[in-house]
This record gives sequence, structure tokens and C-alpha cells, in this order.
Amino acid sequence: ANEGYESVSIRKIADRIEYAPSTIYLYFKDKAELIGTICEENFRLLNKALDALIGQGLPPLEMLRSCLRAYIQFGLEHPNHYIVTFCLPDAKTHELTPEEAARVLNEGLGTFARLSRGLNECMKAGVISRANVELTAQSTWMMLHGVTSLLVTKSAFPFIDKAILIEACLERILLGLGAKISLTHPAELPL
Repeated sequence: ANEGYESVSIRKIADRIEYAPSTIYLYFKDKAELIGTICEENFRLLNKALDALIGQGLPPLEMLRSCLRAYIQFGLEHPNHYIVTFCLPDAKTHELTPEEAARVLNEGLGTFARLSRGLNECMKAGVISRANVELTAQSTWMMLHGVTSLLVTKSAFPFIDKAILIEACLERILLGLGAKISLTHPAELPL
């Protein structure tokens, strides 16, 4: 995440963690496989956080908002993980074998499926507008990724308090989905 995919090598990784490169090659055949494994593990970590929320049995809209917030929080708590998993160009995955690429994609699609199910449940409950679930899920993810990636990668920007900003963004996303919510006045949001 710090140096960019192209400048990272197994040798640099080995030097950083004080291992011999040959030791890393015992576990990973090349850099692409190592990065693919990291992405796969990052999706599992995010899915675990989402599943913990889903297991709480919250009302659909509250569940959706909590899961959207958890996605952003994952990026903030694990910025390098987020950058490697969500911000590297897909062109880097061409170096993976088809089986490796499928494993990473399946983990990522599992995360996306959680969003789709949450949106579908909200639509069925009538708390957001009925629409094409796939289109709604993809556009919602794009907005959520925009918020998260900016907060993670643009630390020099003078953002207002992140908690207030995140809640305002979540409200805008939910309003865009047709949720019947009232805008929270900024003074009412936690500092």
C-alpha cells in the first residue's frame, strides 16, 4: 500500500519482516499469490465484522446502516488492507492463476452478497424504495467505496470530524435509496 504494487518484491517483503526470501517462497509461489492471499484474508476479516452485525437481528434499515458504517470503519481501522484489497487495479490480478483469482473473487462476491441481501430485505420491508437490487447494490457500493477510499487515502485533506462526516454520508446514501429518515442536525451527532 505504501510503495505501490509494482515496486514491491518478495525480496523487499523479506527484508522488511527479516526473513530470507526463500522462506516466503515456501508459502507463496510469487508476489501475486501473496497479494491474492492478503486480499482473500481481508475479505474474510470484513465479512466477520459484517456477520457479527447481521447476527444481532436488528431491524432492516438499522442493520443496513450499521453494515455500511462497518465497511467504512474497516477501511479506517485497516487502511493498508483496504488499499490493497479495494484500490489496486484489477490488472494486477491477471498474474494470479484462474483458481487463485476465483478464490479472491468469491470472497469479495460474498461481501457484496451481504450488501445485496441487506438492500433486498430493506426493500421487502418497505423501508427503502423498491428497485433493481443488483443496480442498487452496485451503486451503493460505489458511493460507499468513494467515502471510504477518500478518508483512507486523502489524510492531508482538512476533513471535518470523521464521525460527523461519516454519519452525514450514510444519511445521504440512505436518503438516495428512498429511506424515510430525518436528517440529523450536525450538533446532534457525536464528536
